[in-house]
Amino acid sequence: MGLFSRKSSTATAVATTAVLDVDPALAALTGDYAIDPAHSSIGFTVRHAMVTNVKGSFAEHEGSLHLDGTDPSRSTARIDIKIESVDTGIKDRDAHLRGDDFFDAAAFPLMTFRSTTAEQLGGDRYRITGDLTIKDVTRPLAIDLEFNGSATDVYGNERVGFEGSAEILRSDWGLTWNAALETGGVMVSDKVKLTFDISAVKTAAQA
Repeated sequence: MGLFSRKSSTATAVATTAVLDVDPALAALTGDYAIDPAHSSIGFTVRHAMVTNVKGSFAEHEGSLHLDGTDPSRSTARIDIKIESVDTGIKDRDAHLRGDDFFDAAAFPLMTFRSTTAEQLGGDRYRITGDLTIKDVTRPLAIDLEFNGSATDVYGNERVGFEGSAEILRSDWGLTWNAALETGGVMVSDKVKLTFDISAVKTAAQA
């Protein structure tokens, strides 16, 4: 059964009434969660020189989730990513990404995502759609996620886990720098795959 599953039944031959059949264990996950950056990762993969993939990540990010265990459409997500923390394992390349040719981290220090809708696709698969802002451009982004489960850790924290991905064209956000190759093609692909591996901790309910 998925995290946000629900069923309906026919009440009578005269009228049909939808009845929610909610698993109490799943309903108990309803609440607010803080993303744990120490146990989460936000990464990207992009084709380089037409022959290989370069992978990177953003080491510093923070965010929150609201999960509704009875109605997925009421779930929300917010993520702030610090551009300065980009890491591809090559210092010169990272500096180039932070500079004016790409993210211009000095002027636009954050990449942000704010959800607008959420839906269950079937089983433990979900899609959350929202606004992704890079530099001064905001465009819609749909992220497909899989619910990995929930657990109470050794410190008594209630955790949930999700992993998922999305693909974007970086040019849609004004990230257009490139260089032509002598053999044809370009240095950096326009298509970028974003990956999310999220662990979030349930926060105390507000009084």
